[in-house]
Amino acid sequence: MGKYVLRRLILLVPTLLGISALVLILMRLLPGDAVDVLIGTEAMIGPEQRRTLTRMFGLNDPIHIHYLRWLGEVVRGNLGVSLRTGETMTKVILQRLPITAELALLSTLLAWIVAIPLGVLSAVRRNGGLDFTAHVLGLVGLSVPNFWLATMLLLFTSLYTGWQPDLIWVSPFKNLPANLQQMMLPVVSLSAVLMAVVMRMMRSSMLEVLSQDYIRTARSKGLRERLVLARHAFKNAAIPVITVQGIQVGYLLGGAVVIEQIFGMPGIGWMILNGIYQRDYPVVQSGVLFVAVAFVLVNLLVDLVYAYLDPRIRYD
Repeated sequence: MGKYVLRRLILLVPTLLGISALVLILMRLLPGDAVDVLIGTEAMIGPEQRRTLTRMFGLNDPIHIHYLRWLGEVVRGNLGVSLRTGETMTKVILQRLPITAELALLSTLLAWIVAIPLGVLSAVRRNGGLDFTAHVLGLVGLSVPNFWLATMLLLFTSLYTGWQPDLIWVSPFKNLPANLQQMMLPVVSLSAVLMAVVMRMMRSSMLEVLSQDYIRTARSKGLRERLVLARHAFKNAAIPVITVQGIQVGYLLGGAVVIEQIFGMPGIGWMILNGIYQRDYPVVQSGVLFVAVAFVLVNLLVDLVYAYLDPRIRYD
């Protein structure tokens, strides 16, 4: 197991190098740069002043020099410096991480609390009214984009209920009720697709497990149905769901970019999107690099949990 974890961590290095290089190349292909955004379309500056700003930001260097300079900062433990504010990206990410982490965590918890029981009941009561309702809700959840759902929820609550959460983010450690009010709509918007995926996966996995011989054997021994489902069926049916959850982390972090922008939440997603608008290359590179690291590490953790739940799985 230790060798497997070490091998996965070593493979993380070229993966992150490739991602960060690709992000920089795509950013440099966009029209304009940080100087264009800074001076605007009507700024009255001469060519010499513009060249001075370009040299100050290091934008006149070739792309490989730009990348190596940023990579040198990363090796020294710093994720670069914002072209707009001059702040170190390590500090900025640590400031915005709690918002995105809370949003992703609450979205995952809500999806599990709703989808797992619904998926189990849908499988146990197959072809019934609950199964049909869950099937319809799953299709709707998979079909509705999260940005559209977020916009509709925001419009509905503001127009028809007159309620709107505070625009300035409040830490849960300072005011938990106000924080949960702010998180309610973003969490529902972000978790809708995850709910549908987990529910459908839980239902299909539970149906497969319930048809196995050991389930029929447990029932023939006279065990109560609730005990059969909880002790024998659920644990094995949950393994594919955990695997899917690891993959869905990328969806949560990617969806947070749009959701945070809609609700004005200054998290990492909001930071990345504004970095793209402002052509702030270190901000985008560092933000995407952080998201990639989180995605890879969560999937590694999922693999380890998978091996714990199923003793037949061995990583050499």
